[in-house]
Amino acid sequence: MVPFTAFLVASLMALPPAAPRVLRTFPVGGEGRWDYVNLDPEAGRLLVSRSTRVMVLDLDGKVVGEIPDTQGVHGVAFSRELDRGWTSNGQAGTVTVFKLSTLAVETVVKTTGGNPDAILYEPATRRVFTCNGAGKNATVIDAATSRVVGTIPLGGKPEFSACDGRGRVYLNNEDTSEIMAINARTLQVEAIWSIKPLERPSGLAMDVQHNVLFSVAGNRLAAVVDAGTGKVLATLPIGAGTDGVAFDPGTGCAYASNGEGTLTVIRRNDAGAYEVAATVATLKGARTIVDNPRTHRLYLPTAEFDPLPADAKPGTRPAMVKDSFKIIEVGY
Repeated sequence: MVPFTAFLVASLMALPPAAPRVLRTFPVGGEGRWDYVNLDPEAGRLLVSRSTRVMVLDLDGKVVGEIPDTQGVHGVAFSRELDRGWTSNGQAGTVTVFKLSTLAVETVVKTTGGNPDAILYEPATRRVFTCNGAGKNATVIDAATSRVVGTIPLGGKPEFSACDGRGRVYLNNEDTSEIMAINARTLQVEAIWSIKPLERPSGLAMDVQHNVLFSVAGNRLAAVVDAGTGKVLATLPIGAGTDGVAFDPGTGCAYASNGEGTLTVIRRNDAGAYEVAATVATLKGARTIVDNPRTHRLYLPTAEFDPLPADAKPGTRPAMVKDSFKIIEVGY
């Protein structure tokens, strides 16, 4: 039997410090802007959307493959069990289905709503859900057959999604500042919860063990939400320009990626309350994020941009500096 004091020391040593730090920056280069990034821990590969294709990198930032012809790609989902992956192609209004092990394209599926944005694989039902921003709905695809099996009207723009792995899917509704809970089997919206004062919620992540959701929003706020009741457990300040949040079950922390160039660390304290544990400097533009649950390292894509001309019209996006795309690795 291990003495209690030894167990306590070992447990304390296993806990990470409150603030991670930037460990490395990988220069990647290449054309195209980016949106979401995903990670396959078993293969040690990052899947990064790059406008017209998905760039596949190893965990040292080296390009190891590509999924071509994904016009306006936003996100990538995958299932190792099925050896299959899916990309949400916003401009094309399609989902590209590819073989995960080889990256070979198998087929292309038309979505039932315009601008498919975030995309999610739900393992209990083996279904793929696309968040269709222009369609204000979700397309549901059978992961095994690549057939569309349903469309879920949402009454607003779905921005990002998460699931508990047991048949329930959660979506952020950007237009209404709500989280929608969906039964992945019946495709019915079972609950709608307001998360105001958050405005324009974007990223969503889940702590499955504690059945808690983390939603981040454009007005520099995050909400911690009970995924069973919809009760907002905490509203916390984060940085500006956030578009993503990741949860690491090993550290017990959620990480909001803020385009202003910071990372907000949220954790549950000893009293069971949620608090901002740290704010970490990253790089400007690093607004999306993915977590590696095996190494507890985080990956954030970004790039450098030219200054806008003085006479630029409102809403004009600055040009990306050629070959400036990079990946930031953050860890303890």
